[in-house]
Amino acid sequence: MNVLGVAAALSRDFAFEAAARDAERRLPHDQVKALKESGLLALSVPTEYGGVDAPAEVIAEVFRLIGHADGSLAQIPHSHYTFLEALRLQGTPEQCRFYYGHVLDGALFANAQSERGPHAINVDTTTLTLQPSGDYVLSGRKFYCTGALFADWVIVRASLADGQPPTSSTPKALAYVPRDIPGLEVVDDWDGMGQRTTASGTVTLDDVQVPAEYVVPFSPIFAGPTVYGSRAQLLHAAIDVGIATGALDEAVRQAGKARPHFEADVSASADDPTVINIAGELTVTVRGAQALLAEAARQVDAARADLTEDTCAAAAIAVAVAKVAAVRASLEATSTLFDLGGTRSASGSANLSRYWRDARTHTLHDPTRWKLQHIGRYTLSGTTPPRHGQL
Repeated sequence: MNVLGVAAALSRDFAFEAAARDAERRLPHDQVKALKESGLLALSVPTEYGGVDAPAEVIAEVFRLIGHADGSLAQIPHSHYTFLEALRLQGTPEQCRFYYGHVLDGALFANAQSERGPHAINVDTTTLTLQPSGDYVLSGRKFYCTGALFADWVIVRASLADGQPPTSSTPKALAYVPRDIPGLEVVDDWDGMGQRTTASGTVTLDDVQVPAEYVVPFSPIFAGPTVYGSRAQLLHAAIDVGIATGALDEAVRQAGKARPHFEADVSASADDPTVINIAGELTVTVRGAQALLAEAARQVDAARADLTEDTCAAAAIAVAVAKVAAVRASLEATSTLFDLGGTRSASGSANLSRYWRDARTHTLHDPTRWKLQHIGRYTLSGTTPPRHGQL
């Protein structure tokens, strides 16, 4: 399969009516079906289980291409790939055969991770309670569960109950449960200003009976050197870069329609030297973010091939650098789009604000100010970044 060719073709298809889907909050059922049928959801399945084990550099570019067309659609498979990686790291051979087999048949995983406070983000009050039978009961409530309405399997992160209130140090596990398992309900209540069609609803878990073979340890992933968090953050960066490249392309189209400013004394806005300068500056920013994304992906691939504290730290920092650049590029491109397009680009019917709203919403996932802290410490003193799912 020509992976990037397939992704580029899907990107062109996904761009069609993306603005209308956003404006009407029309969930992309047909587009998700096409994604499932494309084979792209199985890119990271290891070769020993029938997959191609595509490098992170390829997968990141797939995400960029989809994000280029639609920032909502690119978000939907993010957790799918993240939990495939968790399965590779902690799943038993039997679990891997079972779940990878479903993915090779087109199954989509979705996440149920985030909870609302007042507790910290690394505390899960959702619990898995071991029963005398050896199976588990899963109870709790999750929010921002991207893609859960489209999913075949919902992956729930939970604390392993020990009779005490869960804390950040309570061991965690992942429950890979069917979307239609009794006791699991997905509520379509996402009301974000951007990424409006990700179906990031609420998942409620009412004493869900979970067989032991559906449970995969999570906490042990971080006991040693790992690129788990780096891979997850790389794909977030790829979404932001995709939004940036999509906005830049749209800016060029809009500049071709804009009326020139009278002081420029030119017949086309694109011949205005001030517009030319804006376009040049924006291109440098966006292409710089693309280059850093590709370099970070290569570092992740290198670290996975030679897994040490040093290689994993270098990969984490490379991804953090790419993430900061991607956030800046996406916010700048989606705003500068209107400078190049002029007043007509602010028309509500064009819905060009979706680019900015998608970027602003997605870039809130985890603060780049902490990325800069880790980058700075690594640069000045060689301090390795923390080992968790956000790096």
